[in-house]
Amino acid sequence: MRRLTQSIMGLGPQKPAASFGMKQHQISEEDEGDEENLEGCEQPRYIPIRRHSRFYTSMRARKQRRDRGSREAMEAETPNSGQQGGEDPRNRLIAANSSSSYREYLHNEDSSNPPADTPSSPECTSTGTEALPAVYPAPADSWKTLMGHVEFLYQEYRDKSTQHEIEARRLQDNYVQTPQTPDSPKTPEEGSSPPTEHQRSNSSFFRLQNTSSCFNLWQDLPEIKNSGVLTVLQPQEIKLQEAMFELVTSEASYYKSLSLLVSHFMESERLKATIHPSEMHFIFSNVLEVLSTSERFLLDLEQRFEENLVISDVCDIVFKHAENHFSVYVTYVCNQTYQERAYRKLLQERTEFREAVAHLETNPICRGLPFSSFLILPFQRITRIKLLVQNILTKVEEGSERETSALQAHRELEKLVRACNDGVRKMSRTEQLISIEKTLEFKIKSVPIISHSRWLLKQGELQQMSGPRTSRTLRTKKLFRSVYLFLFNDLLLLSKRLPGDRYQVFDVAARGLLRVEELEDQGQSLANVFILKLLENAHEREFTYMLKASSQSEMKRWMTSLVPNRRTKFVSITARVFDCPQVQCVHPYVAQEPDELSLDLADLLNVLDKTDDGWVFGERLHDQERGWFPSTVTEEILNKDIRTQNLKECFRVHKSDEGSQNKDRRKMGSRTRQ
Repeated sequence: MRRLTQSIMGLGPQKPAASFGMKQHQISEEDEGDEENLEGCEQPRYIPIRRHSRFYTSMRARKQRRDRGSREAMEAETPNSGQQGGEDPRNRLIAANSSSSYREYLHNEDSSNPPADTPSSPECTSTGTEALPAVYPAPADSWKTLMGHVEFLYQEYRDKSTQHEIEARRLQDNYVQTPQTPDSPKTPEEGSSPPTEHQRSNSSFFRLQNTSSCFNLWQDLPEIKNSGVLTVLQPQEIKLQEAMFELVTSEASYYKSLSLLVSHFMESERLKATIHPSEMHFIFSNVLEVLSTSERFLLDLEQRFEENLVISDVCDIVFKHAENHFSVYVTYVCNQTYQERAYRKLLQERTEFREAVAHLETNPICRGLPFSSFLILPFQRITRIKLLVQNILTKVEEGSERETSALQAHRELEKLVRACNDGVRKMSRTEQLISIEKTLEFKIKSVPIISHSRWLLKQGELQQMSGPRTSRTLRTKKLFRSVYLFLFNDLLLLSKRLPGDRYQVFDVAARGLLRVEELEDQGQSLANVFILKLLENAHEREFTYMLKASSQSEMKRWMTSLVPNRRTKFVSITARVFDCPQVQCVHPYVAQEPDELSLDLADLLNVLDKTDDGWVFGERLHDQERGWFPSTVTEEILNKDIRTQNLKECFRVHKSDEGSQNKDRRKMGSRTRQ
């Protein structure tokens, strides 16, 4: 394994990289004549390098080491000046060139004109087509030191980062600005947005540093502080650097946890002695391929970090790996159904397996985390990478090359996440349809239930108002009778429950031919009653049912599932309205029914509807998935400006997806016309 693995996992002795100094010495001797020529035109020591240059790959190491040697020589000469007035003019030239280059880069990446205040001689004028920032090459051991400081396992990183993200939103939402003077005409109200100068980097990884952690912000790295680059970069660029740095450090933490899964659990002789090779495959699947993919990805990120402490971009690397290598995640996640089933069965039926797992979990290197938390790492990571790219996308300049690469990476990751979700659902949906079909008998013409394009949305019992409309009074002995509904994505079955968990279907309708209407102010006995109209039922005629639910939330959940495009109390994010109720998840929630939405910490959701008994129908911003969830696991975002900012960022992230979808629709329409 390369030094990357040793740095992250803490394996092997920690020795200084002496080879870097040897190579540097050799290069400096070979190029001594070239450096003399450079001194004649007073060219700055930090040489701009175009990352996509033709000679970039072959010249990167050579230029970095030359710059490093020059910088060390100048630092050694600085104390000899003795007085402030004796400062080396070359240092002032380097600072001026670096400052102007960064300003030009941040304000106009595509500009071909150099900054006006940059002193340069005609012989040394850059011939590049765009102004690039000065290069701050990382010292030889910077990456190794950084990886050695990755003490968190990925599970710990994920929990802490989402908690900090929640707290950051709370601070923004509840910010109260103190008036500067008593004569101020207006006093900012509670919930107003803090001024720009008080806002810190909006990275979800903004502060993981504590007594037991060595995690830092990008701007807290000693190399960054010593380089002076923080005085040159704009605040928005620093936020972008933090977002890209989080992707790098979180991948290192993920690689560490994944390596622990392999070395501590998968390669445990005691654990392997308790299960068969086929069961071993069900439990660990292709985790070795996932680990290799993560290592390859991390090595490319390492190379980018060593090029320049000011990271140029990471989304282009994400896109390359997502397109060519990340398909191993889909394979692993699609095996999740078999994995959970095999793991649960082994725990219940095999004592030696259960004892071996418990023994391995007690090892201090696991930090008290269960074996199952390591098995779900790949699914959590591929989803998290997409969110990190979204965070980067909201901070890059619009119309820039970095926005283009971020959009490409996000689009590719969106495909992967969708493939993972579809793979997990496909198997469980098919098994569920088979199970349901075995319990049905038809009083009418039978309908085939099993189909690859069909899945269950909701099932449950309601009360149907019986008898003719004129006799529906409170004095009727049997005002309601039970009816059991099976709602699929394209079909509705109405049935009567029979003994032995069997159901007799007496009516059926296509889901697209359903209409619902709520009855209001009908008294206590008719509370939570709604009208279900079948425009065409099993007998090919229109029919109306009056159905009663046990609560308001159950009634609204049925109405929303039966007619998904029904107008809700609030608006969807697709309506492009920049203000509607918004909540963030503060407690994770696992869906218990098909119409519910599982939530992770820090998820942002638009509220589309809500009930008086504590249920909310929402649309998650980062993937536009809809579903019901209890209001107790969320808290409302009160600041209108923050809600508007969240929606604008959401529109920006998904605009490319909508454009590609519209393009696909146009292609499909042209094929249909042909």
